Amino acid sequence: MAQLTGKQRRHLRALANRLPATVRVGKDGLTDALIASLAAELSHRELVKVALNPNAEVTPAAVARQLPEATGAQWVQTLGRTIVLYRPADPPEIALPA
Repeated sequence: MAQLTGKQRRHLRALANRLPATVRVGKDGLTDALIASLAAELSHRELVKVALNPNAEVTPAAVARQLPEATGAQWVQTLGRTIVLYRPADPPEIALPA
């Protein structure tokens, strides 16, 4: 999968603005169950928000590095304790700008 351009990232951030966080990282951090849940969510939706609970022992930067590697997704944005990830479906539902 090719890297997202700035224009594509901006487009995905605009789409993610209205989405609720559907995956939550709790105090146990990044577990196998969480990664499996995120992979299932990315199969269902191309754009997913991940929220970190305040008592999570991992930092948002660490989550933003590790989750894309574990799921084959691409990082779109980190805003506070919320990370937005994108993984295109086959065929893609979200039309990205060139």
